[in-house]
Amino acid sequence: MSRVAEILATKGGRVYSVTPETTVHDALEEMVEHNVGSLVVLEGEEIVGVFTERDFLRRVALPGLSPAGTKIRAVMTERLVCVEPARSIDECMAIMTQERIRHLPVIDDGRLAGVVSIGDLVKHVSQEQEVHIRYLTDYIVGRYPG
Repeated sequence: MSRVAEILATKGGRVYSVTPETTVHDALEEMVEHNVGSLVVLEGEEIVGVFTERDFLRRVALPGLSPAGTKIRAVMTERLVCVEPARSIDECMAIMTQERIRHLPVIDDGRLAGVVSIGDLVKHVSQEQEVHIRYLTDYIVGRYPG
């Protein structure tokens, strides 16, 4: 069974973050620059929230707030769901489905080790299935010694 640690080993532990005092406009620029759908909100080393595309749409754009005049603190999601690197991919997919979220910060020994997205999980599962299909096909057509 695959674990979150495998995804982080492949994609790396790079985490894009902002502070609570960052403006929404600056956070959006960061998201666009790095082609990510969320940013972890850090106060020093402590995770205090996450800011996502969904937060922008629901809490800034729809109410008509100014991105340049709105601080992340006012519109971020404070209730975080985090996982540890040993968590299985299946468990993470279930958590994301149940919580209706698309990004999971990964905490290892009390420190932020990375973030996995639903896209990361789907890509990993798809690659695993591709390997299994190739193995079974080779076995069926007799290309596999055994």
